Amino acid sequence: MSTITASNPVLKSAAVACPAAEAPATTSGADIVVQSLVNHGVDTIFAYPGGASIPLHQAFTRFRDKIRVILPRHEQGGGFAAQGYARSTGKIGVAVATSGPGATNLVTTIADAKLDSIPLLCLTGQVGTPVISTDAFQETPIVEVCRSITKHHYLVTSVHDIARVMREAFHIATTGRPGPVLVDLPKNVQLAQTVPDYNAAMNLPGYHVNEYRATAAQIAEAVAMIKRAKRPVIYAGGGVVASGASAELTAFARKCGIPVTTTAMGLGVFPGDDPLSLSFLGMHGTVYANYAVDNCDLLIALGVRFDDRVTGKVSEFATRAAILHIDVDPSEINKIKKVQLPICSDVKYALAELNKVVQSPSDLGEWHRKIETWKREDPIDYDRSFDGILPQHALDLLWQLTKDRDTVVATGVGQHQMWAAQYYHFRRPRRWLSSLGLGTMGFGLPAAMGAKAANPDALVIDVDGDGSFLMNVQEMATCYTEELPVKVLLLNNMHLGMVVQWEDRFHESNRAHTYLGPINHPEAVGMGDGITPKERYPDFVAIAKGFQWGARHVSKKAELRDALMEMIESSGPYLLDVQVPYQEHVLPMIPSGMTVKDLIKR
Repeated sequence: MSTITASNPVLKSAAVACPAAEAPATTSGADIVVQSLVNHGVDTIFAYPGGASIPLHQAFTRFRDKIRVILPRHEQGGGFAAQGYARSTGKIGVAVATSGPGATNLVTTIADAKLDSIPLLCLTGQVGTPVISTDAFQETPIVEVCRSITKHHYLVTSVHDIARVMREAFHIATTGRPGPVLVDLPKNVQLAQTVPDYNAAMNLPGYHVNEYRATAAQIAEAVAMIKRAKRPVIYAGGGVVASGASAELTAFARKCGIPVTTTAMGLGVFPGDDPLSLSFLGMHGTVYANYAVDNCDLLIALGVRFDDRVTGKVSEFATRAAILHIDVDPSEINKIKKVQLPICSDVKYALAELNKVVQSPSDLGEWHRKIETWKREDPIDYDRSFDGILPQHALDLLWQLTKDRDTVVATGVGQHQMWAAQYYHFRRPRRWLSSLGLGTMGFGLPAAMGAKAANPDALVIDVDGDGSFLMNVQEMATCYTEELPVKVLLLNNMHLGMVVQWEDRFHESNRAHTYLGPINHPEAVGMGDGITPKERYPDFVAIAKGFQWGARHVSKKAELRDALMEMIESSGPYLLDVQVPYQEHVLPMIPSGMTVKDLIKR
């Protein structure tokens, strides 16, 4: 009787006929990260590589058919571009940087996204886990740095956690009140292998997304308040944008005949050229919006946080009004201003329910006539007889030339930002992109870049000032090389205009390092004798042409329309350098911490 051995051909054939089950394929941590982005619908990211993020970038090359990787020229530019993508679409924006300085260059854009409630995912490379906390080359404890400015943050120390962490990061950034999430990825974790479970259960014991919805009783009480009102005003903010409630708000306002004012974050949630629009309120808001809120008997606050730039002295804000406040974030209710009817709810849901049952207050004719008088007596306007180009004129004309196109306007921070808010009458949300909570100079160009990547068929314009523009001027290279034909309307006064305005109003025009030209110019110490410095510095047209942009300088009023049309119709990226006087102030103005009684009109 023969014995079957390992060399027996019968045994070999049996083994071939009945193979063992193949083990699941392992995947690198970097590939798991990128596959997670794909699984969550990400199609564009903004990423600057470095030593600690090389595995991620190698993985991106394996997904070229699914994700566009745009290379900014500075990590802050990439972060603001991701914000421009997010703010203009409502989708999450994604920025990637390496460890150390790459990660810290994202700090400002993370803080900016936190204050404006923008869904942002920041992925940072980190030194390997064995050398963390040894002051290794390009090591920064970025999670600790960003702990108070993120909605949540992770340092991932095991490859087995990546798929779950990425799922949690998307969930946290985009649910409830949106915000930024940071995921820090050590290099050895990116390189390690595992079998990913993209459906792994999330482990978020401290994070509960409550579906806050107004109750029937709350809706009924709100309806009763509205019915009794004689002088109601709607005060709408960024929460209306985030909830996608613009249509419901517009229907509500028109059904009830209630005037609408917005925060600067809320511009576009209600058509800016509608007869019921009061434009925005607060420090540089319209006179009539501030008067209306000061005199109203019912303030319907929707998705707002009673920011200090709106309220001024809180105890004197809307003192004649009962306040109805609807917000998805319970921490905002009664945080700044005590309200009579707090409703913690998704704004879109609450407005939809109100629209089913609300009726117009009995007679608002007298209230409307009062507001029309304020509008007539104190309109937003400028000196139309001025020989040169005023920034207000440039923006008013830009609005006229582009109002019937799909136009996205991003801004830097300063006077130009406020003039854009005053003179460009946005008709829909997500077409106004501006850093309002943090007020970050340098925001405009990269945000426009991100918006153009997300909206290739839209006209995307960065309205900027020369000081703000210079802070991220390097992104002109990204716009050209990545074929993102944004336009820049540069209102160039060679000064830090908003600080100059405060110097003029409150510091006897003492120039304290607010002139951006050579220090031997008389304007450096406030001794200029004309409306503009005689020598222009720098030469922005030459700079633009160095980046292979189209460009033009204009200083004559008669040439402005033609120059704007040249910018608008240009096929590639284009910069229009507009010479404006530095003596011009943004008015009206309520000084910080003051009240509507202290409003400066001229």
